[in-house]
Formats: sequence, C-alpha cells, structure tokens
Amino acid sequence: MPTLILVRHGRSTANTEGLLAGWTPGVALDERGAAQAAALPGRLAELPLAEIVTSPLQRCQETIRPLLQARPDLSPHTDERIGECHYGDWSGRKLAELKDEPLMEVVQAHPSAAAFPGGESMRAMQTRAAEAVREWNARVERDHGADAVYLMCSHGDIIKSLVADALGLHLDLFQRISVEPCSITAIRYTRLRPFLVRLGDTGDFTSLVPREEPPGDEAPVGGGAGAP
Repeated sequence: MPTLILVRHGRSTANTEGLLAGWTPGVALDERGAAQAAALPGRLAELPLAEIVTSPLQRCQETIRPLLQARPDLSPHTDERIGECHYGDWSGRKLAELKDEPLMEVVQAHPSAAAFPGGESMRAMQTRAAEAVREWNARVERDHGADAVYLMCSHGDIIKSLVADALGLHLDLFQRISVEPCSITAIRYTRLRPFLVRLGDTGDFTSLVPREEPPGDEAPVGGGAGAP
C-alpha cells in the first residue's frame, strides 16, 4: 500500500493572532508561513509524488502552491474530508478566551467526548479524515502501484488524529501528539498495519529552545503556531 506524506499548512495569520480559525474564510499564510511553503519543494525534491490532495481551505491551498509550480505535471485534488475540524461557535475566537470554557477541559483530557457547539465532534473529525485516507490509499495503489508516495496538505488536529489512528491510539491520547506548521509526517501503510516513519519533521529545532514562558501542559487546539 502507498506511503502518505502529511503536510500541515504553513503558519497562518490566525496562528500568529492566537485565533482558532476553523473554517473561517480568508485565513492566509503569514510572512513566515509563505517562506515555509516556498521551502517545501526543496524539502520534498527527492520524493516521486504520485498525487497531491489538499484541504479546501486557503492556508492549505497557499502552502502547496509552490510545490505545484515546481511539479507542473501534478494537478491537486481537493477533499473536504481533510479540511479543518468544524469548531462551530468557537471558530474565529481567541484561544486565550476559550481556555476558560468548560468544554476546553474535555477537549484536552477526553476529546472523544468533545463536540463543539454548532460544529462537529472530534470523533466525527477523525472518522471522516481516516475514511478519506483509506479511500485515497486504494485509489493511489490502483492508479500508481503499491509503492507509490502521495501527499495530503491538511491541518493540525486532522493530522494528529490520523497519526493516532495509524498507531492504534485511542482518540483521547491524540493531544499528546504535536505537529508544527509546515511539518512533514509520513505514514507507510501495509496490508496488516501502518508504520509511522516521520512525525512533525520541520528540519528546524528552534521550537525546542527553552522559552521565557514555558508552553504549559495543554495541547494547542488547532495545532499551535510553532516556533516563534
């Protein structure tokens, strides 16, 4: 079965403003995010990508644009099932405000029970994304062979949930996973089990440098902004 390259979109204006973007329209890459996207073709230069699939949201479309320009033989496929979690009434709100919401404790400690007001549950988010991957695995293998490599550009919580699915982790453990903006995660699928071969690889270790304000023990909903 194929190898899936998962790319989280580059840093966005919502990331730097501390907003939970969700499906809010008009959320673009910021200057650093655009630079991250520009570097993506070089980072992936040695990979023979068979297909590129992307979330419909602007920040993902902008992230893969330089890659598509470097590989004019590829046409992107848009799949809503790998779009961001539908955060409903939380969309567009400040993360600093949301931390005091009672639901946030559930999102952190028991995400399989979390459903966003006016949005979707985190279980539904994981289910739709995992179904999309399984369908694309079959399609890519059929069209390009079992050793093919293909890419999906998606969002932090989506990628974390797919990693949990690949590792056989309960969704309640997925907040222990971290994927920074424009990081690369790779999962090699086989008939019996997936293998996680890369996780959140940015090639940059500055996010590990100790900060004046430690990041704390809560997982950033939506994935966080990455290194400062």
